[in-house]
Amino acid sequence: MSQHAESGTLATAPQLITYADRLGGTIAGLHDLLSGPLEGAFGGVHLLPFYRTFDGADAGFDPEDHTCVDARLGTWDDVRALSRDRVVMADVIVNHMSSASAQFQDVLARGDASPYAGMFLTMSTVFPDGATEEDLLGIYRPRPGLPFTALRLGDQRRLVWTTFTEQQIDLDIHHPATWTYLSTVVDRLTGAGVRLLRLDAVGYAGKRAGTDCFLTEDCMRFIRRIRDHARARGAEVLVEVHGHYRQQLEIARSVDHVYDFALPPLVLHALHAGDPVPLHNWLAVRPGNSFTVLDTHDGIGIVDVGPSVLRPGEEGLLTEDQIDKLVEAIHTASGGGSRAATGAAASNLDLYQVNCTFYDALGADDDRYLLARMIQLFVPGTPQIYYVGLLAGRNDLDLLARTGVGRDVNRHRFTAGEITSALRRPLVKSLLAALRFRAAHPAFGGAFTHRTEGTTIELRWQLGEHEAVLSADVATSAFTVEASGPDRLALRSGSAA
Repeated sequence: MSQHAESGTLATAPQLITYADRLGGTIAGLHDLLSGPLEGAFGGVHLLPFYRTFDGADAGFDPEDHTCVDARLGTWDDVRALSRDRVVMADVIVNHMSSASAQFQDVLARGDASPYAGMFLTMSTVFPDGATEEDLLGIYRPRPGLPFTALRLGDQRRLVWTTFTEQQIDLDIHHPATWTYLSTVVDRLTGAGVRLLRLDAVGYAGKRAGTDCFLTEDCMRFIRRIRDHARARGAEVLVEVHGHYRQQLEIARSVDHVYDFALPPLVLHALHAGDPVPLHNWLAVRPGNSFTVLDTHDGIGIVDVGPSVLRPGEEGLLTEDQIDKLVEAIHTASGGGSRAATGAAASNLDLYQVNCTFYDALGADDDRYLLARMIQLFVPGTPQIYYVGLLAGRNDLDLLARTGVGRDVNRHRFTAGEITSALRRPLVKSLLAALRFRAAHPAFGGAFTHRTEGTTIELRWQLGEHEAVLSADVATSAFTVEASGPDRLALRSGSAA
C-alpha cells in the first residue's frame, strides 16, 4: 500500500486530447462540443497541432509555420476563446521543423549563406571530426536505420539529421536562432492563453558525440531553459519522453509534468493476464506529477514497461515474456488490426509502440474497457482521454489502407453524425458520467491508497469525510465504485450495456 497526494498545478481535472479537424472540424467547432454535450467532463483540452499546415507528413507535427494557426482550423482568437473556458495545452515541437518551412527552404537555396543555416543539424554538426561505426550505431532512434537524409544545401551535399521523417529536419538547440524561434513560439502560445506546453519528442534534442543522443545533459539543460521561460509567462511544461521507466522517474524531478506512459500496457496486462501485481508495483513508485493516459495520437508504448537498450542490464516493469504475450493478446483482441498497423507492417515506423485503439486492444469489450477507464481515472495525476477513446472508436482500417501510416489506425475523422451516434451509446454515456464524477468529487483532492489481493485491486481516495473507492477484479472485469456525498457515481460492471 502507498499514498500520494494530488499536486497543486494548473491541471487536475480530466482533459481531452484531440485534433480540431477530426472532432468538431475547427477550433470553434471543438469549443462548441466541449461547451455542449461534453460540458462538465473536461477541465482542459490538449489541442493537437493546429499550426500551418496541420495535415502535413506527420499530422501537424511537421508545421511549416509554428507561430501561425492554420486558417482552415481558425485563428488565434479561437484559441484565446477556448483558453478562457478551460486549461489549454498545445505542442511546442522542439526537436525539428518542417522541410517546407521558410527557414529550411532558405537553407536549401543558399546553404551556409543563409542566416538559418546553423539552426539545422547535420551529421558534421555533432561529429565535426567524423564518426565511427560504433558512434553511428549507438545513436538511439525510434525507427530503423540511421537518422540522416542526404540533401543538397546550397552548393554542398550534406547529411541532414532527420530523427523521424525526411520532412522533419532536426534543430540545433545550441544555435541562437533556434532559441529565438522556439521562445517566439512559446510567447505566441502563452499570449493566446495556452497554459500547458507539451514538449514534443524533446528527448531527442541535444545530440552530443559520445552518447546515444537521447536525454543527454544538453537536452536536460534545454528542458530546464524552456521550463523557466514558460513559467515566467504563467505556463507549465509537460515533457513527452518514451523510454525506460527509470528515466521517467528521473526527469520528473526537474519538470512540471511527465506522462505515465507505463500505465496503458500495465492496465492491458492486468486485464488480459488477470494479473494486477505489476500495476500495483508501479503505483508504489510512479511520479506524482504524472498525466495519466491510456491512448494518445501515437501508439501504445511498450518500451515504457520493458527492458531497454537505454538502460542496459536494468529490468522493466514487465518481463520480456509478459510483453510478448501482451502484444500477441492485443493483436488477437483487435482481430489482427493492430498487427497490420504496427512495426514493419506500416510506414512511419515506431518500433516501440503498438498501433491500435484502446477499445480494440481490449477486444471491443464494453465492460473491460469501462474498467480500464475507471482505473485510469482513479490513478493519481491528471487524466487525459484521447478523442477516439472517448467515443470508444474502432481501428480505422480504411484510413490505414489509404495512407499506409500505422498510427492512422487510431486517428479517425469523426463526422457530426458519427459523434452524435457515439454519444448515444451506453458505454460512452457511462464514460462521460465517470469523467464528470472525477472532475467534481472532492475526494480526488485528498490522499490515495491502493492494495491488491489475488486478481482484485482496490484504489481509494479520501479527503476528510469525502471518499471514493474503486474495487475491481481484473480477471472478470467486475467492479464497483463507492463514493460519499451527493456526487456519488452509480457505476459498476454492466453499466455500459
